[in-house]
Amino acid sequence: MQVRLQKFLADAGVASRRAGEQIILEGRVTVNGAVARELGTKVDPDADHVKVDGKLLHPRKKIYLALNKPCGLVCSKSDEHGRPTIYELLPKEWTHVHSVGRLDFASEGLLFLTNDGALSLKLTHPRYGVIKKYLATVGGLVNEEMLAEFRKGVWHDGEKLQILRGRILSGSAKQSVVELELSEGKYREVRRLFEVKGMSVKKLQRIQVGKIKLGELKTGKWRTLTDAEIKSLLS
Repeated sequence: MQVRLQKFLADAGVASRRAGEQIILEGRVTVNGAVARELGTKVDPDADHVKVDGKLLHPRKKIYLALNKPCGLVCSKSDEHGRPTIYELLPKEWTHVHSVGRLDFASEGLLFLTNDGALSLKLTHPRYGVIKKYLATVGGLVNEEMLAEFRKGVWHDGEKLQILRGRILSGSAKQSVVELELSEGKYREVRRLFEVKGMSVKKLQRIQVGKIKLGELKTGKWRTLTDAEIKSLLS
């Protein structure tokens, strides 16, 4: 299957697509011995010989991982405050994968990591509406009227927050456990929903993304996604 040259460069780890376009325009890329200056050029990764500055390139193998992120780790590759990161849980040779979306420092649960930009876009862009399911332990009593209000949407800092579905698993005046389904994944969305009601989330765990569930994956452990799981996320 043919792909655009700038995508091939990105997949090979040379540069981002935007930076790859500049490399092409500078005449630094050859395809089968001929300089390629057209941004619309397509190549077959399995058949064509692509070089940058005379060096032959090979596309990186796509990696798809599911991680059960523990509480107390950040999702960035480095942290200005010196906090531990999720990348410390992975083999050192997988430095080129990135997290698909994020879970905040205090949150835990299912997180995908990949070097496939197409998958990242599919799972994070609001237009695709990929459903994400969470378990939230909340201080105080959550009732059905509150969940109905969340389904209609509430406003926080000028932004509308909304759930698709909600279910109360247990509830008392001291603490409630609720299951929530969202499709957009805005910044700290679950926590902000309850902040509107003056309530705090004591524990937040993502248990499902699309059709893929956290299941028996232990905290701090990762596994590779199956071909069927990858297909379900990309479909």
